[in-house]
Amino acid sequence: MKQAPILLVAYQCGPGMGSVSRIGWEWLTGLARVRPVTLLTHVRNRPAIDAAGPLPDGAEVHYIDTEWLARPLYGIARRLFPRSEHSVFLVSQCDYFAFDRAALRTARRIARRHDGRLPWAVAHVVTPVTLSAPTVLHRLGLPLVRGPLNCGLGDPPGFGHVLRQESRWLWRVRDLLKGLDRMLGSIAHTDALLVATRATAAAVPAQHRHRCIPMLENAVDLACFTPGAPLPRPGPDEPLAITFAGRLVPVKALDLLLHAMHRLNADGIRTRLTVAGDGPMRGPWEALARRLGLAAQVRFAGNLGHEDVARAMHDCHVFCLPSVRESGGAVLFEAMACERPVIGLDFGGPAEIVDDEVGRCIPFDGPNSAIDGLADALRDCAQRADAWRWRGIFARQRIVDRHTWDARIAAAEQVYDRLSHAPEAAARGTRPAPLAV
Repeated sequence: MKQAPILLVAYQCGPGMGSVSRIGWEWLTGLARVRPVTLLTHVRNRPAIDAAGPLPDGAEVHYIDTEWLARPLYGIARRLFPRSEHSVFLVSQCDYFAFDRAALRTARRIARRHDGRLPWAVAHVVTPVTLSAPTVLHRLGLPLVRGPLNCGLGDPPGFGHVLRQESRWLWRVRDLLKGLDRMLGSIAHTDALLVATRATAAAVPAQHRHRCIPMLENAVDLACFTPGAPLPRPGPDEPLAITFAGRLVPVKALDLLLHAMHRLNADGIRTRLTVAGDGPMRGPWEALARRLGLAAQVRFAGNLGHEDVARAMHDCHVFCLPSVRESGGAVLFEAMACERPVIGLDFGGPAEIVDDEVGRCIPFDGPNSAIDGLADALRDCAQRADAWRWRGIFARQRIVDRHTWDARIAAAEQVYDRLSHAPEAAARGTRPAPLAV
């Protein structure tokens, strides 16, 4: 028997539209397989949702149009920040605040069709994934879930020059929005805060942290990211094969990996790198590869679909994400699902995902120590290929055991059931104790 309906609110939602939109889409399709779902989402997501084909039975979608605000914001942001995609994204997404209020009106309109009764057991705001996007949906009177949220990440040590390229001051604007959250009472009226990282939990005011439930925001589609066959062992006739996937923007710090490869060349260790992704730093990083004598070893493949990214991961001994400010790290999960060991820096999302069982998480205090650590890890991978192959096997098993979308939905079901069975507590403004998820 299907469970009681859920009101799912996802400002970003749709396949093939970026990592956060993918999160909204996976929650919609996953939940709709186990219970009726009413989705409130932005009208800009409609083409991608329609193109994906029929939704599961029980899924109902309502589109909210705030393009009257989003379009001019995007135009202003493009003129103000022609070199920073991230800044353009932050400014242009400020129509979220109009969307959120429109979502409240839409939900109340739907309730009027049910004789004024709310037809849902719980309301769940799944995207955006930041505390800087407060919601007024608690005014519906339903138990409210937010997340998984991933925010609150500080500045990586020794990389102020990189953050300046990303219009760092805009990160401070997010801090100002916390004051708006307090005014709206969004966190105070949220029954369960799903938090992806320690930094996210620390960003929640101390008096509300008892409502935090750990849950990483990303997971893996095991049908797409399957185990790859082992490559021949690195040696004189077989270079160490490395894959990177992500937007080519300053914080991804691909230059650190290129410098580490240059050091391995000096040691007589052959490497090759496939770069899946595109962005404003592609030209500068291609030029750096040429200056370091790596042009023949590095292939810039451009943007790839999920199936081609999986193939690129199969065609490597190790996946490396040298990002200095990575709040999530979904590509690490994808590489692990492909049975590949992973390397990341000990900051943000990768620090929550990578350990010695599945690869190496590299501590750093600036560019030089990061390059040292990357070079050491790659050298060890080339010299102890069998040990690293086992790390890839362990990585796949960890994904299967913990990090599928079905596992995320099952964990959320526990939260919904607990909240929906404690309506009196919610009405009194008290909250049931958080679950260990």
